[in-house]
Amino acid sequence: MAQNLFDLTGKVALVTGANSGLGFGFAEGLARAGSDLVIWGRRADANERAADKLRALGAKVHAQSVDVTDEASIVAGVAEALDIMGKIDTVVANAGIASQKPFIEMDAETYHALINVNQHGVVFTLREVARHMVERGEGGSLILCGSGSIFQGVPTMTHYGAAKGALNALAKGIAAELGPHGIRCNVIAPGFIITEMTMADPALGEMIAGMVAAKAPIGRAGQPEDLWGAVVYLASDLARYHTGDTLIVDGGKIANN
Repeated sequence: MAQNLFDLTGKVALVTGANSGLGFGFAEGLARAGSDLVIWGRRADANERAADKLRALGAKVHAQSVDVTDEASIVAGVAEALDIMGKIDTVVANAGIASQKPFIEMDAETYHALINVNQHGVVFTLREVARHMVERGEGGSLILCGSGSIFQGVPTMTHYGAAKGALNALAKGIAAELGPHGIRCNVIAPGFIITEMTMADPALGEMIAGMVAAKAPIGRAGQPEDLWGAVVYLASDLARYHTGDTLIVDGGKIANN
């Protein structure tokens, strides 16, 4: 009889920004593989709607309203999650925002607003859970949501690419420092994925999706479920020797540049 080598039964994953879009996609993939979940988002109503969908897949789910731009909120959120769930085996640091502004028009408010979520929020979320993992002594998997903009410039989104690029370096540093504790750290770098955020401007979203479809060998833009394989793999014990890496999931677009 075949075995499910990607079975996450008994594991607990924390996914930030998980009430919609990529974050919900990551959470759904983990739930379908058997993981229980802690999901973070700012809006309690959206969190509960997402949690109900994940519970329907058989997962135990604890939803929390956490502001990842606030270190104290992160610290309290992790403490509550541990109190309710008992442990955290995996973190998917997904919470992020995107904005567009020409580089020569960049202002401090726009820049710092994005950095506070996309970089600082990730750092302090991972730090808090890593402290628990080190104390617990059973290792764990830290997963960061990067972007194809790590590898290629995107006009009017230099600040976004810079923040995501920093996560690449962060993951390598964490992997080197915490590897002796059995803690792995990797980045998933999605290409253009169709979500509520990327389609907020429908005309622009459709234009980009068409450009991606023309360039990517797979011939289409991505869907959140296209990331299930990467996140489940990195959360599973099959990835126990895989750390400090970035997995590109973009339908081959970067390879075809």
